Amino acid sequence: MIKLALIVLGAILLTILIVWLIDKFIPTKAKPFLTIALWALIIFLGYITFNSVYGEIEFNKLKEKRYAAAIERLIDIRDAQLAHRTVTGKFTKSYDELIRFIENGKFTLVERRDTSVVDEERTLAYGGVTMFKDEVIVDTIGYEPVKDRLFKDTDRYKTMMNVPLAKEGTKFTMDAGMLEDENGNEIPVFEAYVKKDDILYDQDKNLRLKENQVISVEGVNGDALRVGSMSDFKTLGNWPKTYGSNE
Repeated sequence: MIKLALIVLGAILLTILIVWLIDKFIPTKAKPFLTIALWALIIFLGYITFNSVYGEIEFNKLKEKRYAAAIERLIDIRDAQLAHRTVTGKFTKSYDELIRFIENGKFTLVERRDTSVVDEERTLAYGGVTMFKDEVIVDTIGYEPVKDRLFKDTDRYKTMMNVPLAKEGTKFTMDAGMLEDENGNEIPVFEAYVKKDDILYDQDKNLRLKENQVISVEGVNGDALRVGSMSDFKTLGNWPKTYGSNE
């Protein structure tokens, strides 16, 4: 868009030069018509330049607002998924299951304490001299509802699958499964994402195309907002920290 603005600005300057040349060399009778036409062209090109720059500024403002709203939902999805893995040992690909878990699941509250116990093997090895070893004893002291910890007095988790400020009915795509690490161990993974085109569905096609090609430490790289990965062991979001924590 900046390139277009520079081209239009160059055309304006060229047109002004032509107006000056006409004023200098064209016969007096023909000057008014040519001058009016060229000034009209200058005004038109100026209008195009203003709209191209102003349009991109407004697009960026709207984009940031919509991204921020979508990221809040992605963070809720991630928090719920991490809680699900903590309690059940895996992620889920079902929003219905995730909602039921939030409403019914419970964290186990434990207390850890250090203690010393007789080490029978070492005691025998030392000819009956009593030897001790340190151990950590884990006691269950209660349970805490998942909903109370993550969402307290709000029920926003019931709509966390819906993409805000997008076309009605747009939802985050979510998947979950297992991924094998280098040692052959199966590790649970999940991913949730929404395409930028779906968030910016009503915006200029060229601006959306440019946004899909973003590669920047200050922007959301790629063609989607996403958290987690089905091909890597990570639960990070792909947005910069200016939008909030992506960890």
